[in-house]
Amino acid sequence: MLFDATIILIKGLVLIAILFTAAAYMTWLERVLMARMQLRLGPNRVGLFGLLQPLADGIKLLTKERFQPANVETFTYWLAPGISLFIALFIFALIPFGGTVEIWGHPINLQIANVQDGLIFLLAFSSLAVYGVVLAGWSSNNRYSLLGGIRGTAQMLSYEVPMGLSLLTVALTAGTLNLQEIVDIQRDHHWLVWTNPISFIIYLITAFAETNRAPFDLPEAEQELTAGYHTEYGGMKFAVFFIAEYINILMVSAIAITLFLGGWVGPGNIPVVWFLVKLAFFVFFFIWVRATLPRFRYDQLMTFGWKILTPLAVLNLLITAYFTLVL
Repeated sequence: MLFDATIILIKGLVLIAILFTAAAYMTWLERVLMARMQLRLGPNRVGLFGLLQPLADGIKLLTKERFQPANVETFTYWLAPGISLFIALFIFALIPFGGTVEIWGHPINLQIANVQDGLIFLLAFSSLAVYGVVLAGWSSNNRYSLLGGIRGTAQMLSYEVPMGLSLLTVALTAGTLNLQEIVDIQRDHHWLVWTNPISFIIYLITAFAETNRAPFDLPEAEQELTAGYHTEYGGMKFAVFFIAEYINILMVSAIAITLFLGGWVGPGNIPVVWFLVKLAFFVFFFIWVRATLPRFRYDQLMTFGWKILTPLAVLNLLITAYFTLVL
């Protein structure tokens, strides 16, 4: 029992270290790729090809003067960044990165928590991320922050409905809620993106909205709200929000890979490598979309979510349920 608990702790710490490092270097990759797409120079001064720029940014944020605006709700103001980061990290405990490998004679499962109803847990905990946004906006005693928090709450709640419906079709097709079993089914048959393409497209669109990424970055919208819900945050508190945003990108990408693209399955016996290759593709896609598409107006955002995506997701779920029962 103690050995199992130790293994889980080690896997958790290793995963957190990897995610923090990946989030830091995603900032470098985004700046480099967007610079190339816009025909300009990106970070290229600090270290080889600017590779030490994330370290320099981290040191800058860590050593910045700590401040707290007047009349904030102190406890909630400090709690909000922690909620956003905790939820982003926690969901990775449910993601299977591979099967079972043997290390020093001990079988190690490349998944921290193999929960039987993993898909339900995943949906439940991912919906909690909205609390970090709304509490940050409300507690900051700033009208721009409050408006950003309200926007973020309405946006996340609106797009969670079609997201949940799109993932239910995966459960119907696979006949299980266990994430590892969904991957195994795709390994033995085919990727679910081929049988559930509409669900994949709906999920991908809602993933951008859930992570507040362009063209759905209305909760931040620098031209309108300064920095939105984290306007009054600086130093490491801002860095926590920043890291959480990039880990959320990795999180929604990992969910898409697990449920639609076969998870860690690929040619040869290199499961983690194939998972990382697919993850890198999604990260590039998120950056590409940000550099390409303009931001929606807020009325367009809500209209698209409730009048197009949600009815389409309901219809897709009904059709999937029908064919699942018939076949």
